[in-house]
Amino acid sequence: MAKPNGIHHFAICTADIKAQIDYFTDVLGMELVALYWMHGVEGAWHGFLKLNDQCSIAFVQTPRIANIPVEIGKTHSGNPGGDCAPGTLQHIAFNVDTEAELMTMRDRIRSRGVDVFGHIDHGFCKSIYFAGPENLTLEVSTSEGHAIDPEAWIDPEVTALAGISAEELKRYKSPASFTRPADPVAQPAYDPARPHMVFPPAVYQALFGATDAEILARMSEAEPPVRVGVPAE
Repeated sequence: MAKPNGIHHFAICTADIKAQIDYFTDVLGMELVALYWMHGVEGAWHGFLKLNDQCSIAFVQTPRIANIPVEIGKTHSGNPGGDCAPGTLQHIAFNVDTEAELMTMRDRIRSRGVDVFGHIDHGFCKSIYFAGPENLTLEVSTSEGHAIDPEAWIDPEVTALAGISAEELKRYKSPASFTRPADPVAQPAYDPARPHMVFPPAVYQALFGATDAEILARMSEAEPPVRVGVPAE
């Protein structure tokens, strides 16, 4: 069944991409693998730091971001149990494979002058917690190769408080499969009850009123900024 099987990247806005790159390479040991003008967004830089060959943390910097006010409890949670606005990032948890690697990361982070609390044993994972630049709340966790057992970790009390019925829970635990039809599925009619990205009306119509082929041809930018192996002119 086709379904997401990991995170390709998640993108975070920054007012200082250099500071973020410095922190994530030095404190966490991630490698910078991409830094370029963000495709289709005028004045924006895009940076990617490698978690593995198919997974990165990405940063976006534009001239406007520095002027957006930060308010803990609204724009940022400030800590792993803090509140922030619906749909915003609460915290990021990075994976390591073993408890020994988790302890190594704790000591590496502390050796860079960053305070860490943990590790804490959550049952299905063990975690340490710390902060990143611009009020990021960060975590490193390990499940040591073990999958989460839903029979043990789906709490009936919380399920009921969330308004999830027994039939809904069954569906959530075993989502319906999907077979791609022979012909592509047409773009659905606009439904205000469904989630939508926020664009000016003309831009929204240009994006979602176009065919998939038109979007591919008009918006793709597949050439990297540096042509590897080609002498500079």
